[in-house]
This record gives sequence, structure tokens and C-alpha cells, in this order.
Amino acid sequence: MFDRDLAELFRVETNILNQAVKKNSERFPEIFRFQLNNYEKDELVTNCDRFKVLKHSSSNPYAFTEQGVAMLSAVLNSYDY
Repeated sequence: MFDRDLAELFRVETNILNQAVKKNSERFPEIFRFQLNNYEKDELVTNCDRFKVLKHSSSNPYAFTEQGVAMLSAVLNSYDY
């Protein structure tokens, strides 16, 4: 799942979600979370209408694996935002 979708699910802003992850980076190895590159983001925008908002975004979205979502839930539940 992408960071913006998870932020909506957890009812926080995307930047707050990503800030919580950065503060707990040791809990998010690459097998839990990775950032799309420019080509991947462009392909996503081209092929999925719901991601058109990313077209002019200056940062690429993060994708979370199932384990990453579980860890994110634990982090956000303990995060003071």
C-alpha cells in the first residue's frame, strides 16, 4: 500500500505518517518499505487515474509491504502527533 492510502486509513496526514516512519527508521528495513523511483511513479500515474494527483508531486510515494503496514500500525499507535 502507498503512504497516502495508509495515511487516509489511519486518519493522519501523509507527512505525519512519513515523519513517524523516519523517527523509527530502524523498524522499517527495505523489506517493509521502499520509495518508488521517478519511472515507477510516472507509470503509476499513467496507468491509474486515482494517482493523477502525484503527477506534479515533488516527492515520490513510499510503498509498504504487509509487514510494513503492521509495523506502521504499531508505530502510529504509540506516536504522539
